[in-house]
Amino acid sequence: MAQEGTPVSRRLSTVKNIIIVLSGKGGVGKSSVSTQLALNLHASSPTARVGILDVDLTGPSIPRMLGVDGQGVHQSSDGWVPVYADGSAARLACMSVGFLLKNKGDSVVWRGPKKNGMIRQFLSDVRWGDLDYLVIDTPPGTSDEHLSLLEHMAPIHSRLSAVIVTTPQAVALMDAMKCLSFTRAVNLPVLGLIENMSGYVCPCCGEISNVFSTGGGEEMARKEGLTFLGSLPVDTELVTLLDGGSPEGGESGELVTRYPDTPSAKLFKGILDVILRRLAEAPSS
Repeated sequence: MAQEGTPVSRRLSTVKNIIIVLSGKGGVGKSSVSTQLALNLHASSPTARVGILDVDLTGPSIPRMLGVDGQGVHQSSDGWVPVYADGSAARLACMSVGFLLKNKGDSVVWRGPKKNGMIRQFLSDVRWGDLDYLVIDTPPGTSDEHLSLLEHMAPIHSRLSAVIVTTPQAVALMDAMKCLSFTRAVNLPVLGLIENMSGYVCPCCGEISNVFSTGGGEEMARKEGLTFLGSLPVDTELVTLLDGGSPEGGESGELVTRYPDTPSAKLFKGILDVILRRLAEAPSS
């Protein structure tokens, strides 16, 4: 168990809030929600400093979504320098194992101890600097990576909180319940639950149609006493941007500047307001 004064606790001493994004199963859009959360926090203030750490070690997707795929991290006298998705402004930092692979198509075939070591290095060696928020995108389920995170960050547990992502379908909700059970077992505060892929945004008129079931996440939140943060529909414009393109055929890597004009950004603003309110209500460390 990590102790006070460890490299991890010292490195993260300048990070005010750490938000761990969880999902019970894959395919619910957890990484896209993590990316949107980081982008909205970045846009919440002209001085906000945000980091996003991708600990989905076997399926790193954050670099591609932020449009910084193919870039590398550099070693400095004070540790690894993260990649900045907002260029010279340097207020949106990103770290992922994807930056460390020789080829982005290479698989990561690691046992638990090596995963644990990589997470410890991410937490202790990355030169995050002063951050208002650190968003951590985790793998689906509850596994070694989650336990390693909480073990290494035990001394700063009071600054940790979680957001759970699900889709409206019954199978996803069942797995989200297991995720919630995990947070309760490890005493990790939950800011709330997001229902992703709740409907579909028409690219022509902007109308939201309930192609899939909807409302399951809100009902689960009500039953379990969670804050329901909001619903996010499938947004084809956002999907195109996350894939590294643009609707008009422009250059890739435009997410930071183009995201605010998407329907999803407008909806996520309401979600962010609730998250910030919940963080403000949390007991001080």
